[in-house]
Amino acid sequence: MTTGDPCAGGSSARTAGEAMVRVPKTCGTGTTIGQARAFFADDHVHALLVVDGAQLVAVVERVDLTGPDRAPVAALGRLHGRTVPPSEPVAVVAARLRAEGRRRTAVVDDDGRLLGLLCFKRSGRGFCTDADIAARDADRDGYRPRAFA
Repeated sequence: MTTGDPCAGGSSARTAGEAMVRVPKTCGTGTTIGQARAFFADDHVHALLVVDGAQLVAVVERVDLTGPDRAPVAALGRLHGRTVPPSEPVAVVAARLRAEGRRRTAVVDDDGRLLGLLCFKRSGRGFCTDADIAARDADRDGYRPRAFA
């Protein structure tokens, strides 16, 4: 069945796991609020994924950044409402993100391991890919690490 929605990939059967960025930028649990503020200086950044190894600890958004620069950022984020399973249809995820005025959601497995990030393009006509991000990073400043802290 075709939905006609370019963000749903034209198919109601397409999943978050198929559309996600597989190598999202992440940070460790030692990341501070000050470091997170610097990360969000890039206007392409809408979510900071805090991980402990492969485990997603928190998803932090700009609105969460309150407190002193040296405090840990992980305590400010949350998982509820900011994650989806890889089997979630993108049409459902896209509708929820639009209704919430958001562009990003983390994709996690049943054990809470980070699998990727589902992110709308600025145009709202599709989802970002690893290739899109790599090309933008290369254009902007050459090499950019995919993780920090």
